Amino acid sequence: MPTLNTAPLINVSPYSSLLHLIEETCARFNNKTAFSCFGLAVSFNDIEQYSRQFAAYLQQYTDLTIGDRIAIQLPNITQFVIAAYGAIRAGLILVNTNPLYTQREMLHQFNDSGAKLLVTLSSHIPKLDYIINNTAIDTVITTHPFDLISPQTQVQCDFNHFHFMDTLKVGEKHLLQPVSVSSNHLAALQYTGGTTGLSKGAMLSHGNLIANAAQLSDRLASRINEGKEIFIAPLPLYHIYAFMVNLILYFEKGACTVLIPDPKDTPNFIQTLKQYPFTGFAGLNTLFIGLCQQEHFQSLDFSQLKVTISGGTALTQFAADIWYNTTGCAVCEGYGLSETSPVISLNTPGFEKLGTIGQPLMNTLVCILDENENEVIQGQAGELAVSGPQVMSGYWQQKSETKHVMTKSGFFKTGDIAIALKDGFHQIIDRKKDVIIISGFNVYPNEVENVLSLHDAVLESAVIGISDEHSGEKVKAFITLSALITPTATLLSSLKQHCANHLTPYKIPTLFEFVDSMPKSSVGKILRRNLK
Repeated sequence: MPTLNTAPLINVSPYSSLLHLIEETCARFNNKTAFSCFGLAVSFNDIEQYSRQFAAYLQQYTDLTIGDRIAIQLPNITQFVIAAYGAIRAGLILVNTNPLYTQREMLHQFNDSGAKLLVTLSSHIPKLDYIINNTAIDTVITTHPFDLISPQTQVQCDFNHFHFMDTLKVGEKHLLQPVSVSSNHLAALQYTGGTTGLSKGAMLSHGNLIANAAQLSDRLASRINEGKEIFIAPLPLYHIYAFMVNLILYFEKGACTVLIPDPKDTPNFIQTLKQYPFTGFAGLNTLFIGLCQQEHFQSLDFSQLKVTISGGTALTQFAADIWYNTTGCAVCEGYGLSETSPVISLNTPGFEKLGTIGQPLMNTLVCILDENENEVIQGQAGELAVSGPQVMSGYWQQKSETKHVMTKSGFFKTGDIAIALKDGFHQIIDRKKDVIIISGFNVYPNEVENVLSLHDAVLESAVIGISDEHSGEKVKAFITLSALITPTATLLSSLKQHCANHLTPYKIPTLFEFVDSMPKSSVGKILRRNLK
């Protein structure tokens, strides 16, 4: 039978929509600090005012109407929060976008979503002409990371372009028109991948996101004190993991969220941590290990730290141990996907079972299925499937793909192989698909192979993930060269540069192996598993 946490479904949240949540939360905590970035503290009242101004600007000075899509392509800076909340308050649908995306990646996401407006960094202006000419985006709003501290000089361009700070000034002069949005209305298109390698937009409603926040609140209740938490946010807000934890869950609890724009800048990251008696932290293996190996991090005061959450990739024993030995705080590992808003299961603080993803959240049904969608017995491996209020309504304009991932009884098939343990705990043991996970981010082999195929020297390619102690996995490419071409250092350099021109850095293969032929099935399909 499906594993169910049977907490009552009734009244899991007092909010009818994210608009309601944002406005009620800002009113409740008013002058308390909501977000801090680059040393600038911004109160809940400031967030309410700024997001209202941005929403009013969108209503009065753009052609966007309720249900239109707006792409936000920013790192962890306060402007991301303002733009996201403002868009929600104007009744728009968020399209969260990685700031490191190449033109090719942006083109697909923007065209698929039909986004009409883009909020991005001013440094991106030089590469946006092509995007503007080949998508439905007709307006770009740009910001410099330091604009809220001291407005910076903006780069000029030929397309319809506005400065973020100017939109706030203009929006301040107008009243925000009431927007009627229910829990069933879409709040975000959270892009993920699939067997084809093409990114798909998971349709997440206001109700999906509010329900998941309530579910997490229930699981973490013993470690959250309203209005008194200080949560460190190093993971990107455009990723559904941080979006949920920082912009919805802990925001609604009145926490001060400390935004880390560049967690790879370890010295500045640690210097920021020194300034706050932080109580919460969300991360994953690479971050835990990297920080704990720094002497200055080891000397921090961790006396207030009471919850550390891990997700996005499997937590290793080494990462869990080094974090606990350094901070004195055990890591609570959880599990979820973009399609589930994202959290399905999470260990309860103080009752962690290392190597498991904990128990399902309240009102969440989980079952383990065989290839014929029949439940397997406890302890037997199968595909993890889930049903609950956090599960998406489907993929944006992809009915066939949606049907493919849903069972006849309405469960979402995650594509991950798991085992049901005693007491409702589950363990993820493998991935059904060939998805490569690097520091919590998915890399889809078909996408990398498609890029490699565009290189003149490549006849065939196959991409797999191999184990890496730092990032979990790294990308390896096997390549068969076109006739009369031989492997050289110059060719290898050309292949790497070609990938860099078309792929976000974490997707670029770090290892290349040239082979005479590929292992194939009887119908000619390359068998990646035979290359591992």
